[in-house]
Amino acid sequence: MLVWRSVLSVLLLWAATAQGQTLFLGSVAMDVPAAMVRRLTPLTEYLSRKTGLDVQFRASPNLGSAVNDLGGNVTQIAYLTPVAYLEAREKYGVEPLVSPLTHGQSTFTLVIAVRADSPYQKVTDLRGRRFAFGDPKALLQPAVVVGSGIRLEEFAAYDYLKHYDNIAKAVLNRDFDAGILKDTVFEEFEARGLRRLYTSPPLPGYVFAVNSTVPAATVAKLKAAFLELKATDPAHKAILRELDAGYDGFVTVTDRDYEVIRRLIAPFRKP
Repeated sequence: MLVWRSVLSVLLLWAATAQGQTLFLGSVAMDVPAAMVRRLTPLTEYLSRKTGLDVQFRASPNLGSAVNDLGGNVTQIAYLTPVAYLEAREKYGVEPLVSPLTHGQSTFTLVIAVRADSPYQKVTDLRGRRFAFGDPKALLQPAVVVGSGIRLEEFAAYDYLKHYDNIAKAVLNRDFDAGILKDTVFEEFEARGLRRLYTSPPLPGYVFAVNSTVPAATVAKLKAAFLELKATDPAHKAILRELDAGYDGFVTVTDRDYEVIRRLIAPFRKP
């Protein structure tokens, strides 16, 4: 019965895409739903124009939901963090499609940030202080923090604030002494009063992945459309910068590119 349901799902998806019906694009929640709709809609409109498919955005409330939506074919494409991609790959066999270029690089960094006027000059100064993380399932964040030279139990307290914007604002408001941010989010808030305390080594970038049932011809159309997006084109630049202010374009990726992330998060995964 399960085999027939799987076959039926593939046939229905093939028929829908062949007729130009809707493909849903999901995403990890990096901001409140309304902001995510604003950020992803220009991209879905572009993909619809370039592929001839009706691509629409469908928001997810958190990392786990974005993974399960993609795996369960609620969404057929999703914008995922490296950790979310690895979970979706392991549980559902999703396929990586493309990764964004950040300032021309296929990698990104995570930044431990403090207020510009704080007395902390090195990571070990945060012992006994309050620290802000994002999603509890974003295992790369604690992996980077521990790799910077401080154990989680050395903080007086730490909490999970869901989105990077929330972390930045909480540090600026002195609700937390420090927090971890994606590089481009730190750049956005640096002028508002944040200072960089630590920067991770370069990490494989975020990834757009597809459900394994998406037909090969559709995958090829989507990949080609992504790869045509270049910040050198003013119209394309507006689409890219709405998604992330540091994005310049896209590059193809494979599962092997994320082996370094697998190794980094392995000690933080529950048995």
